[in-house]
Amino acid sequence: MTAPPAFCQITKLNANDDGFLSALSALTSWDEANNSSIEKIVADIVSDVRINGDKALIAYTNRFDRRECKGVNELCVTPDELQKALVSIDIKTRLALEQAAQRIKDYHAHQLQESWQYQEQNGTMLGQQVTPLERVGIYVPGGKASYPSSVLMNAIPARVAGVEEIIMMVPAPDGALSPIVLAAAAIASVDRVYTVGGAQAIAALAYGTETVSKVDKIVGPGNSYVAAAKRFVFGAVGIDMVAGPSEILVICDGKTDPDWIAMDLFSQAEHDEEAQSILIAWDSDFIDVVHASMSKLLPTMERRDIIAKSLANRGALIQVADAKQAVEISNHIAPEHLELSVENPKSWLSDIRNAGAIFMGRYTAEALGDYCAGPNHVLPTSVTSRFSSPLGVYDFQKRSSLIYCSKQGASELGKIASTLARGESLSAHARSAEYRIKD
Repeated sequence: MTAPPAFCQITKLNANDDGFLSALSALTSWDEANNSSIEKIVADIVSDVRINGDKALIAYTNRFDRRECKGVNELCVTPDELQKALVSIDIKTRLALEQAAQRIKDYHAHQLQESWQYQEQNGTMLGQQVTPLERVGIYVPGGKASYPSSVLMNAIPARVAGVEEIIMMVPAPDGALSPIVLAAAAIASVDRVYTVGGAQAIAALAYGTETVSKVDKIVGPGNSYVAAAKRFVFGAVGIDMVAGPSEILVICDGKTDPDWIAMDLFSQAEHDEEAQSILIAWDSDFIDVVHASMSKLLPTMERRDIIAKSLANRGALIQVADAKQAVEISNHIAPEHLELSVENPKSWLSDIRNAGAIFMGRYTAEALGDYCAGPNHVLPTSVTSRFSSPLGVYDFQKRSSLIYCSKQGASELGKIASTLARGESLSAHARSAEYRIKD
């Protein structure tokens, strides 16, 4: 078979070669959020905004986004401006945003948790009270591209949860701001929008300024400085996750159109040079055919330079022995997006343990999940799907335990508590419980 043209560079690995796991770990590792130089810069910015408020916010915005704002009012987008943006976009785009918004709302409505309680025979009542957060901040990237889909994915679950106020931060380099992003904010009923980005936006949301209200939680993706800032302010405020570059892992049985697979890999590679696209297959000829498709299609892509760098830096075509080994490696990688481009993909689900989102079947392109399928596209990256989940309504709700003891219940539980408390040498605990024990 003719080798693909050299201009599509991507790492090829065989899972049964010596040193495979070491090579895979080197390829998939990502820890830029812990870069010491970035963290020092972020710490200084956060501290400055925390102390100097609006003044620091304006200064950093002018510096990093090349603007000339004189007052904080120039950073605010009014509700009228949001509505004007909604009216200004073409009808096809508006309809697509509205349809996507409705699908996202419908899906997330299934996640809504309700308060519950039950009563024991002696009259003791136990339960859980679920309440929404009062105010959240959503961060929407605005550098290399505009992301109206991020507005919908972050704001709509918060609205479904019952959050009272949503504040959006979106950078506007050189003063430029996408009307589609503002239109999405209008559709999602965002309450306030500020054209501020970077670590300074995260600091303002976490600690508040004279103009920006402190929030309870910050959600949404961003660059390395945003990720480091979210990590820094965690504790003063809740965060969704510290996200790394976008990832896609495709498992294919060799029966899907290779052009489709190539474009699915491109769909994540075009995000930025550090995004990761990986194909796993047990048919070596199919891997070569996909590589050829990638080389054929790459010159046709608008963001081909970014795609080429992403594939060369962090992409991989991995040959495995069989489907079982494909699953084992997938679970090890724990990808953000997993495509099962195979026959009967539902039969694979019981073996898939680690994935942010699972796209099943040859027709289910990951791109559908990015925009309009319904599930959230804010997903765990950099192996964190091993222990975390997609953004959802539950991220905007908090739970309080409910305990009510009847006289009889307090007496019965008091005897147990007393014994355990004295076993821990906590006599005040024991006596507090013992006061309520019936003679």
